[in-house]
Amino acid sequence: MSLQVPDGTPGPASLQVPDGTPGPDYAQTPEAGPAPVSARTPGTGLAPASPQPPGPGPAPLSARTPDTAAASAPEPAPPTSRPACVITADGAYAARLASDGTSWFPERWTLDGPEPYAVPLPGNQPEEPGTEVVPMGDGRVLIRRVVDGRHSFSLLYPTGPRTGEVPLGAVSGGELTMLPPAPGDRCAYAIAVGERSTGVWMVAGGAFGPEFLAEVPGHCSGGVWLDRAGRMLALDRSLDGGPVKTVAVDLGRGGEVTPLLQIAESSADRLVLADPDSGLLLIRSDAASPGHERLGWGVLGSTLPVRFPECLRLTDCAVTPFAIQPGQTLMPESCAVALRIDGAAGTWLGLWRPAERQMHQLAAPQGWLAGAGLWTRDGELQLPYATESVPCGIARTSVPETVEEPAPQTVPEPPSAARPVPLQQAPLAGLMRRATTAGTRAAPAG
Repeated sequence: MSLQVPDGTPGPASLQVPDGTPGPDYAQTPEAGPAPVSARTPGTGLAPASPQPPGPGPAPLSARTPDTAAASAPEPAPPTSRPACVITADGAYAARLASDGTSWFPERWTLDGPEPYAVPLPGNQPEEPGTEVVPMGDGRVLIRRVVDGRHSFSLLYPTGPRTGEVPLGAVSGGELTMLPPAPGDRCAYAIAVGERSTGVWMVAGGAFGPEFLAEVPGHCSGGVWLDRAGRMLALDRSLDGGPVKTVAVDLGRGGEVTPLLQIAESSADRLVLADPDSGLLLIRSDAASPGHERLGWGVLGSTLPVRFPECLRLTDCAVTPFAIQPGQTLMPESCAVALRIDGAAGTWLGLWRPAERQMHQLAAPQGWLAGAGLWTRDGELQLPYATESVPCGIARTSVPETVEEPAPQTVPEPPSAARPVPLQQAPLAGLMRRATTAGTRAAPAG
């Protein structure tokens, strides 16, 4: 299996790390210190990235800032967990902060045509490193700038040789984080963290500029959409310095908060990704290894515990899921998942399905905008990349075929513990009904 770029040049072959564990690794049955599976370093062709220092648990990711002229590029943007490119929920547009070798400027990519193409959107002055841009469904690009301690928002669009700009207003305060593109791509959202609560803002798409939607008690981070309507938002919340737990915020009911992840009383449980079609959840928690966060998976509304596959545990590497295959209704175990792997050797790709006991590792395409990508419904992963010769390109790959292993004779019975994803409350009843059917099917070990 090789990753193909449009010019037909095959990439390095995939590397597989077998799981090797005899059965499922449950959150309620933590292991007694097994040796982690070591990551095998992929071959040549790795996309460069800043190496991450080893430590107890995943190190923070540093998204590689795109550049098109590495020899004379400006100073890199500050380290951030954001992807180097943001893609709309429907995959039609993308946006990134690009460089011409001397300054930074927003750039819009059009992805739904015969060939992808980029349109630069420079303003009257260069942008600051770390400026956030979000593509909108109508082709405009939302930009957030920090001016005099205020977060100022504008919509950018191409107009002949120049860039048009529509100011939207500003949000006062300190820490503000843009959320991933919302379903429908008509609105953009952000969270502003205060001293004792977190505000949810609609910063684009409203009638009168940024609109305050809800106040959530506690310190919130993350942000994952749980439905196709852009109503249910999952946030990772800490109350009064306690452990982080993911909650669901119903924006249709004034920000009503519902507990979402409750794996163990003292564990830190964060939702990383969710797929509304299948109900698949990607979770980061230290429930299985206290003090060391691991990646696990569960199903929305399922009675089975969250599982933490050994194949997703790589020594001295940060593993971050960034895309789930959509359209697999009631088949969460069959969803393909793309993961970004950061280690001392650079940044590369992981491809995995919950039904499998191994993660396939691939060298990333040269110039990959690290952390960005999109699955099609038929299982093709599309990865945006930019090089000096190809300033706007899409590399395509899929999960390699895996020889099925014989099922074990006996499978441990899951403990009858509290639901790891307890969505009993009325606002999530619709999501539960859709996902509970998936939970009644025994998930393969892994």
